[in-house]
Amino acid sequence: GRFVVIVDESKLVPRLGCTGAVPVEVVPFGCDHTLGLVRKVFDGLPGFSARLRTVASKDGEGKEEMFVTDNGNYIVEMFFEDGIRGDLNEISDRLLRITGVVEHGMFLGMATSVVVAKKDGTVALLHKKK
Repeated sequence: GRFVVIVDESKLVPRLGCTGAVPVEVVPFGCDHTLGLVRKVFDGLPGFSARLRTVASKDGEGKEEMFVTDNGNYIVEMFFEDGIRGDLNEISDRLLRITGVVEHGMFLGMATSVVVAKKDGTVALLHKKK
């Protein structure tokens, strides 16, 4: 099968995780413990931080509440000062083996082709190496 991703060039980065949060979906039960285990995967990595995603509460009092996914889960946001370093497949496996982790947003090896729309109006086609 084929999986084609269409993006604008702002989505191209030198290293995964260097421009924003990398999400990890976790079940609410025991989420603080799960957050601690996610942090352990990157223990000692300079510039790494992780937190549970929150949003402004709907009561209008300026409070925050947990962001809840359509599946009723929470999101851990992982931040990397200089992107994720190391074997991404190994890191993916370590995260997915943590009890309470549902999925992560790294999407490794899924795309067979990427269509990149550039600012100058041209399009670049990138294909997965076989």
